[in-house]
Amino acid sequence: MKLLSSLSKLAGVVLLLLPQLVFAEGIDSGDTAWILTSTALVLFMSLPGLALFYGGLVRAKNVLSVLMQCFAIACVVTVLWMIYGYSLSFGNGGDMNAWIGGLDNIFLGGVSRISTNGTLPETVFVMFQMTFAIITPALIVGGFAERMKFSSMLMFSVLWSTLVYFPICHWVWGGGWLAQMGLLDYAGGTVVHITAGVAAIVAAMVLGNRKGFPGTPMMPHNMTMTLTGAGMLWVGWFGFNGGSAVAANGDAGMAILVTHISAACGALTWSAIEWVKYGKPSALGIVTGMVAGLGTITPASGFVGPAGALFIGISAGFVCFTCTVFIKRTLKIDDSLDVFPVHGVGGILGTFLAGIFVASGFGGAGLAEGVTMSEQVGVQLIGILATLVWTAVISYGILKLVDKLIGLRVSEEEETEGLDISQHEERGYIL
Repeated sequence: MKLLSSLSKLAGVVLLLLPQLVFAEGIDSGDTAWILTSTALVLFMSLPGLALFYGGLVRAKNVLSVLMQCFAIACVVTVLWMIYGYSLSFGNGGDMNAWIGGLDNIFLGGVSRISTNGTLPETVFVMFQMTFAIITPALIVGGFAERMKFSSMLMFSVLWSTLVYFPICHWVWGGGWLAQMGLLDYAGGTVVHITAGVAAIVAAMVLGNRKGFPGTPMMPHNMTMTLTGAGMLWVGWFGFNGGSAVAANGDAGMAILVTHISAACGALTWSAIEWVKYGKPSALGIVTGMVAGLGTITPASGFVGPAGALFIGISAGFVCFTCTVFIKRTLKIDDSLDVFPVHGVGGILGTFLAGIFVASGFGGAGLAEGVTMSEQVGVQLIGILATLVWTAVISYGILKLVDKLIGLRVSEEEETEGLDISQHEERGYIL
């Protein structure tokens, strides 16, 4: 009996020590658990968050097509990321490492249960970064909604992810030239929001306006759906920004706090402008302001404090509202769901302001040793300009190539009928 008792106690000690033994090789269980959670939150932003947000904003005859595009992009980019996307984004490119990663991890070769990335299993890091690669081309859908062929959307997304997202991701987060310069982009001001926003407005201009724009009102068909999706985006963004700490620590906590503050300020500012300008605040305005606040704080979220977030959120509401009106009503460019004025302009503004509000005097994390604010702002401007130019030129080339090969736009009859029927032979609603 004594022997059995001793063995039982020994087994209990082993079970208590097992987690420490398993994670002894530099892996932190707390960090791992948080990034696993963040990964789910970021995918939740795309499916169903972004899909419902965008789906409610289009007309009823196109709701299913938008949901389908978001869903299909998630599937296609997952395969690309597994085959070569992760390797090109985060691999070592040797002599070309300043520009693009290598192919050591093609088909996720070398990624196993025991391989690590910092304090995480590499599998967790791969999956977390995959969700960013998914949501970025999905954001672009809002620029050409209601008029691009489904087949063309798929071809564009494959080429765009390969030639735009993967290289710029490597420049900023994979040890490329912008990372070496010291660009501050915590969670995707350049990598996600500027790239998606610029690609969206280029696509809108190349395809041309929807039939009837701007004379015919094209109101959202289901604002309840849009507000539901917006709420999912807000919650999911905590994983987007907080997870970019790649650890469960104070940086993650501050990133979540400033993200929430900026979202609230952006929403309130947009609503206040509408209230003053048009006499009534709208549900569409408050959620658009929220997304502007979220997108603008994204590059700065791990670097600024609450005071900086307050300023960034208010600025986002005002600047993005002004740009939305200018693009739609003055330039008459049909960026259907306002991707560029909200995400593109927000990403530009947030990346710029990160260089200012990172200063400890504003409650930020502090500038790097020996770096002045003017030098940091200069680096931020270089990052903004490089991302903008590369994305615009390559996106334009991809769109022209796809148009040449299979055509970009549905016919006028198909557009009138709606993409749900013409592209998928289904209806979003049976009434």
